[in-house]
Amino acid sequence: MVLTISRYLLAEDALTLDWTSVLSNIALLTLMCIALFAAGAWISGLYRHRYIVGSLDEVRTLTVVTFAVWLVFGIVVLATVAIPRSVVLAVFPTVLLLMGGVRLTYRQFVERRVGPGSSAIPVLLFGAGELGHSVVRQMLVDPFSEFRPVGFIDDDPRKKNFVVGGQKVLGTSKDLARVVEQTGAEGLVVSVARADSALLRDLHDQTDALGIRMLVFPSINEALSQKRTTASLRDVSVDDLVGRHPAEIDLSSVAGYLSGKRVLVTGAGGSIGSELCRQIHKFGPAELFMLDRDESGLHTTQMSIYGHGLLDTRDAVLTDIRDPDALKAVFQDRRPEVVFHAAALKHLPMLQQYPEEAWKTNVLGTLNVLHAALEVDVEQFVNISTDKAADPTSVLGHSKRMAERLTAWAAKQDGGTYVSVRFGNVLGSRGSMLPTFQAQIEKGGPVTVTHPDVTRYFMTIPEACELVVQAGAIGEDGQVMILDMGEPVRIMDVAQRMIEMSGKEVEIIFTGLRPGEKLHEDLFSVEEQASSPKHPRISHAPVEAKSPASLGYAEWAKTANVKPDPIIGDREPANPRQSDLPSGQDAEVGS
Repeated sequence: MVLTISRYLLAEDALTLDWTSVLSNIALLTLMCIALFAAGAWISGLYRHRYIVGSLDEVRTLTVVTFAVWLVFGIVVLATVAIPRSVVLAVFPTVLLLMGGVRLTYRQFVERRVGPGSSAIPVLLFGAGELGHSVVRQMLVDPFSEFRPVGFIDDDPRKKNFVVGGQKVLGTSKDLARVVEQTGAEGLVVSVARADSALLRDLHDQTDALGIRMLVFPSINEALSQKRTTASLRDVSVDDLVGRHPAEIDLSSVAGYLSGKRVLVTGAGGSIGSELCRQIHKFGPAELFMLDRDESGLHTTQMSIYGHGLLDTRDAVLTDIRDPDALKAVFQDRRPEVVFHAAALKHLPMLQQYPEEAWKTNVLGTLNVLHAALEVDVEQFVNISTDKAADPTSVLGHSKRMAERLTAWAAKQDGGTYVSVRFGNVLGSRGSMLPTFQAQIEKGGPVTVTHPDVTRYFMTIPEACELVVQAGAIGEDGQVMILDMGEPVRIMDVAQRMIEMSGKEVEIIFTGLRPGEKLHEDLFSVEEQASSPKHPRISHAPVEAKSPASLGYAEWAKTANVKPDPIIGDREPANPRQSDLPSGQDAEVGS
C-alpha cells in the first residue's frame, strides 16, 4: 500500500515536494499499516499457525483480513492525502497477490522437498475428482507414503489432459494397458468416492490381466468413522467386488426419529441386528434395548458398542420372541418408541426340513412382537424381510411373506407407522456364501455351487443396515420398502474369482438346486406396483394385510407346500410352543 502511494507522490512533482513531510507521512502510514495487519492477522490466526500454509482456508482468511485492513487504511489515506481513488483501489489486489504468492511459493517449495521415497510403488489413480485430488496430495507430501502417483485414469471424456495435483489424466479405463506400459505403474488406486461393485469388478479384471495391484479405500459407511488417508488403502477384496453398494443417507431425517428415543432391536445378537444396534447408537437414542435369546450374541454386540460385555444392564434383554408373555413384559417395562424386528430363522434348506420352526419363529414370533408393540403404542416399527418373500417358493419365503402381511395388518390397528424392509443376501454373516467358500478353498476344495447359472443379490451388512435405518424414516404405513441391491451376481463367477485370488488350484462341483430354491431371485412380486418417491435406492410397494384371526398353520403349510405338523395342527397362534433350538436370529438368507 505504502509503496504504491509513494510512487504516486514522487511522480507528481519530485522537485517541489517537502521531502521531510513525505517521508514522515510514509513512515506513519507504514506503521499504521503494519499495526492494522498484525492485529488482524493475530486475531484471525494467520500468525498463530492455525492454517496450513497456502491452503484454501488460509487464502480465504488472508483475503478477509487484507480487505478489512485495506478498507480502514483507504479511508484514512483518502481523508488525509490527495491522491486519485484508482491508486487506493489498486492496492488491495496488489497486496493480496504478493502475500498469497509468497505463501503458495513456500508451500510448493516445502512439498517438493518432501514426498514419497524412491522405494514407493508407482501407482495410477482412477478418478480425478475431489477424492483423487486429496489422495494425490497426501501421497506427494508424505515422506513415508508407500505409493507414488504417476498419473490419473478417468472415464469422463471432459477430463482428458486434466491436471490434478500436478498429475495429468492420461486416459480412460479402456487405455489402462497403454498407460501402465507408458508410466511403469505397478498399481491402480480407486479414488472414486462411491465406486460400486460392478465398476470394481471391471477394473479388477483389467488389473488382474495386467498383473498389477488394485487398491481401494474402505466403503463409505466405514469411512464415516475415520478420515480417508493413504494409510486406509488396502487390496481389493471379494466383498468389494460382490457387495459394495454405497448408500446416500439423509442424516437429518434419520436423526429425527432415532435421536432421544427409546429404541428396541430384536435379534440383536445376529449379523443384521448387531449392525443395526451399532448404527442406531451413533444417532444418540435415549435408550437402546438389544433383545435376543442368544446370550453369547448379546455379549458380542454389547462389547462392540460399549466396550464391555457385563450383561448386567437394562440394554441387554434375554428374551425369546416365541414367548408372548415374556415379550409383552419387556415391552411394558422398557416402553420402546421405535422397534426394529430383525429376529428370524434364516437358512432356507434347514427350514425346508423343519417348516414348523419357520412358523413358530418367523410367523408367530413376528406376531408376538407386533402385539407387544401395539400394546405400548410404538411410534415406528420396522420388520426386516428378505427377497425370498417376493413370489415365494420356499418355506422361508412364505414365512417372511406372512410376516410382511401381518406387519401390514398391524399398520391398520395403531397410530404408529409399521413397515417392512426387503433385501437380498448380505455378505459376511454366519453361514453365508463367502465364509463358506473361503473355508472350502483353505481346505483345498472342492467349492460347492448349486448350479452354474444361479444368481443372487448381494450387499454388505453395514450398507444394508444404513438403508434399513433410512427406510424406517421414510416408510409409509403398511408398505414394504425394497432396497436397491444393484445387479444380481452369478455365484459361479464369485467362486472362480475367489479361487483365482487365493492362487490355489481348487475344483468346483455342482450340487444342484435344493428344494424351494430359485435359480434367480426377485426383489419384487409380479403383482407389486413399486415406486421410489423419496429415495432413489428404496422402492415402496403396498402389502396385502393378513388378520391374525384368520391365521392358521394348516392353511399356511398348504400355501408353503409342506405337510401340516400333526402336533401343531391348526391351533390358535397366541400360544406358540417354545423351543430350545439355537436362535439364528438374523435376517440374512443363505445362498
